Amino acid sequence: MRIRLLTAVVVLSGVAFGASGCSATSIAEAPAVTVTADLTSPLTALSVLGDAKDYSGLVQAALPTSGISAPETAPPQSLPVTVTSHDLSGDVPVTVSSTDRVIAMDISGSIAATIAGLGLVDSLVARDISTTFDEASELPVITSNAHTVNSEAILALRPDLVLTDGSIGPIDVVVQLRDAGIPVVFVETEPSVEGVAELARQTAAALGTPAAGEELGAQLSAEIEAKIAEIAEIVPAGDRLRMMFLYLRGTSGVYYLFGQESGSDVLINALGGVDVAAEIGLEGMRPMTDEAMVAANPDLILVMTGGLDSVGGVSGLLEARPAVALTEAGINQRFVEMDDGEILSFGPRTVTVLDALARAIYAPTSGS
Repeated sequence: MRIRLLTAVVVLSGVAFGASGCSATSIAEAPAVTVTADLTSPLTALSVLGDAKDYSGLVQAALPTSGISAPETAPPQSLPVTVTSHDLSGDVPVTVSSTDRVIAMDISGSIAATIAGLGLVDSLVARDISTTFDEASELPVITSNAHTVNSEAILALRPDLVLTDGSIGPIDVVVQLRDAGIPVVFVETEPSVEGVAELARQTAAALGTPAAGEELGAQLSAEIEAKIAEIAEIVPAGDRLRMMFLYLRGTSGVYYLFGQESGSDVLINALGGVDVAAEIGLEGMRPMTDEAMVAANPDLILVMTGGLDSVGGVSGLLEARPAVALTEAGINQRFVEMDDGEILSFGPRTVTVLDALARAIYAPTSGS
């Protein structure tokens, strides 16, 4: 099977890019449309595609605002508090005495968004590059494009607390912050509905307001579960869409497939799709190969807006990676994009993210 798949890539690439001139770049890029989430309007009121595969072109899924919904007044805090930090090397107790100057950092911006959702956004003094919501937009950035920690920038801000999940690093640099006298707490969660609630609980505990974490976690879980059930009602009958998440950074030559336990699998399942990366046994984040792409053959590819821009849009991607052009998604230019700091941010905005993506996938003609 492996040899046959590789042969298919070679032969079909030769056809697509041969002397006939029939190539991905000769195909005009379909006009893009934008679809915006609207939690006040039920998905069942939309004009849904009769066949989810019967659409071609790029759709941008947008949120109506990049702000985070939060309580009007900040919750009461009780400090100092000692919590368990789930370090990669094992659990350790960490005492937090103040949260006046907090830095939250992870690859998806979920921790900072959760702090904002708790009503404590004013505690933040910096942000990572994935934290893009409005209330944090003016904060200084302490990570690079490669999600690398700038320890000097962090130390200069004199934080009382650093919250992270270990998804950015180098980890030894993050741990060294603790050696410099800064309380560093690692939260341990997973990208799932329960993970969203658990992140709220662990984050709130580190901030000395556990009751607020329990309340926020329960609220978000109920909202997300209700949205998933609502999405299930509009998924067209018949074959479900085969979906894949493709992570792109063209300036660095990075093309990654996201598989099981990357968060994209949870997103795709919630959207009623078939996670084709999981289907071929892909776990975590792996460099894209032509063989894997052809084997997966998605009907629809999810991408980050910044990532797609970095490869020159849909036409640029199809030109750079001909294997993508050979899939059903490539042939139909069936891509759905969303802002980098939103699409995999599991937290207070998850229900809105799901709403926007569901509209973009199943009711693209209802765009704004």
